[in-house]
Formats: sequence, structure tokens, C-alpha cells
Amino acid sequence: MSTPIAALLTVTTCALAACTLSACAWGGDQDTKDVQPPAAPRGVTVQAGSATTAHVMWNQATDDTEVTGYDVYRGATRVERVPGGKHMVDVVGLKPSTAYTFTVRARDAEGNVGPASKKLTVTTPAAGTADREPPSRPGSPRGSAEGSRAVKLSWDASKDDQGVASYEIYQGTSKIHSVDGSERETLVTGLRPGTDYRFTVKALDAADNASPASRAVRLTTVAGRDDGRGTAPTDFRAKTRHADDGAYYIDLAWTPPHTGGAVAEYQIHLDGKTATSLVFGGTAPQKKATHSFYVGKKAGDTHRVKLRAKLPDGTWGGYSPERTVTTG
Repeated sequence: MSTPIAALLTVTTCALAACTLSACAWGGDQDTKDVQPPAAPRGVTVQAGSATTAHVMWNQATDDTEVTGYDVYRGATRVERVPGGKHMVDVVGLKPSTAYTFTVRARDAEGNVGPASKKLTVTTPAAGTADREPPSRPGSPRGSAEGSRAVKLSWDASKDDQGVASYEIYQGTSKIHSVDGSERETLVTGLRPGTDYRFTVKALDAADNASPASRAVRLTTVAGRDDGRGTAPTDFRAKTRHADDGAYYIDLAWTPPHTGGAVAEYQIHLDGKTATSLVFGGTAPQKKATHSFYVGKKAGDTHRVKLRAKLPDGTWGGYSPERTVTTG
């Protein structure tokens, strides 16, 4: 008995549809597996929080899909694993008066682990002798909104019989940042536009004694988008230089934005376009930075130049003022 043509067509059509849905090897597209690891995190900073702790921070790493986590290493040993939305961690259980080297690696959803960040070494301070006295409460906390996604905080120094090792910044009940005991201000980034925040500061000594929290500072970020001027490099200067080889260079100098840590990466714009990315190896400058780059051999060319910094939360800060220079 012969099979009706309509039935054959129905079976064939269903088979093709099923094969399409299941991506048959002979007709469908194979799923491509992500084998590209994330880039190495940049802007890594390490600060001794006390005689037994260290605070590690880094900028958001890049990946062709998505960074889902970070691994923090002390030497060759992984000591912390954090989710991709977190860019800082406290490493505990360290020994006083000891040097430690830290690196950070990024992971993606497929488990690809990127290369290590640059190595940073920190030495924990000596532990105080039977120190049970906490530092005094940080005084006169104050702050200002620096656009829609950053605030600047400052405070008066705490007192301690053994010395203040670090200051911890809290947003509500969550610790979000840590700076050296010699610091009196910091820039908090990665905030949301038009949002109310409550910040407090605590002092920590080498024996992990924490002071009472400072008085709260309540700040509201600017609604909507802005130019982020409060996060921009300041004192920006540019001038041309005629080198012995006949080429012209633009020499730049600026003061990095104060973020509570070193800013390792900058983006330089020339004549309205991105010209180059500048990444400082080793120890990034915190008080005054300089850079020089080639622009050609022709005299009389006019150029406009400005730059911006990559902030600790992985976003770009505001642009510096634009400067105009002419070769020759």
C-alpha cells in the first residue's frame, strides 16, 4: 500500500523543523563556545588595613561576553573569590610586619580565567603590644556630590595611642572603601544618579581596633547624566616640543583625580578622537603625572587635546579641560 504524498510532505517538514530546532550537525548552526578569557584587571591597589588585614581594589576587567567573578591571589595561593560586580575585598589572617604580594584574575561564565594583574606588594604594620584601645572617632565628616555618580568625602584625623593604620568608609552598613591612615579624603565612585546616600567613616589601628563611626554625611548625587567634572584630572597642561629628530611631540602634565588610590589608566583624546590609552606600569603617580606623545613633523599644525581617567569602579571619569597647541 502506497503512502500518500501529503503524509510524506508532512513527515519531511516535521523532520526538517525538528532538525532546525535541535541544530542538527548536517544542517543547523553549532553553538560556539566562549574560549576567550577576560583581560587582566587594571588599576589594582593594595592597602594594609591593619597588622593582619589588607584591602585590595581593582578596576572592572573587560571580556568579550561578561566577567562573572574575580580571584585574588596572595603569592601563588588563591585567597579570595568574589562575584563580578564586586571590585574590592579584605584579605584577613595576615601576619604583622610581613610583606605580601597580591594579584587579581578575572573569570567569565565559561570558566575562562584571564591573566594576572600586575603584582603589588604591601607590608603590614607591626602589631601594638597588647593594644586594646580603639582610635577616637573621626571628626567633622563632610562631603559634596561630584556629578551624578561620585561623591568626595573628607574628615578630620582620629587619634590613637599606637597610630591609625587605615580609615574605612561605609555606605549605610556596608563597607565600600579603605584608605591609608595618612589620608583625610577620598572619592567614592560607581554611584547612581539622583540617589540619596549616607556615609560614615571609621578609624582602624594596627591591632584591628575600630573606632566608633563618625557622624553620618548625607549626600544626593546629581540627577541625570553629567560631564563628571568632579572626577576629572586637574591642573592639566599641554605644550609642543620639537625633538632632535625633527618630530613634534605634545608634552602633557596633570594632577590625577583623588580616588583614595592610584589611577593607573587614562584615555587621551586628540582633535575630538581617541588617540591612545595610557597605562602606567609599576606604581602609578598620585600627585603629578606626565606623558609625551608623537604628533608628526609638520610645523604650524594646531591640535586640541584632553584626557580622562579610569575610576576604581571601571568607568571613565570626566574629561580634563581641553587645551589647544600648535606645533612649531
